Amino acid sequence: MKKNTEQLVEDLSQLTVLEMSELKTLLEEKWGVKAAAAAVAMAPAAAAAPAEAEATDFQITLTDVPADKKIGVIKVIREITGLGLKEAKDLVDSAPKVVKESAPKAEAEAIKKKIDDTGAKAVLKGL
Repeated sequence: MKKNTEQLVEDLSQLTVLEMSELKTLLEEKWGVKAAAAAVAMAPAAAAAPAEAEATDFQITLTDVPADKKIGVIKVIREITGLGLKEAKDLVDSAPKVVKESAPKAEAEAIKKKIDDTGAKAVLKGL
């Protein structure tokens, strides 16, 4: 049994931070528990990634708009924000600009996808 345990420790030591995070999620689902103490054992750089993943609200920022995609981006910005044509155009022209101050994760990801689908770029920042 000791040899198996030592091999397991060796195998786990080879995992990347992303793989450790995936393993944690799979074990939580399989065992029906929440591994809150696991973040304490991680290195400081590794602990930063789970903290960001736990954010519940996100700020969406329009960062880049290609000139040839501007009209499509303005349409999407109007749809997302409810702004008028002039206000949406001004927002797009002044990128990088916050599109929405706070949105739940699923909504923020959907907004980012809509913006990215137009050819523009958006980023999410956890709050």
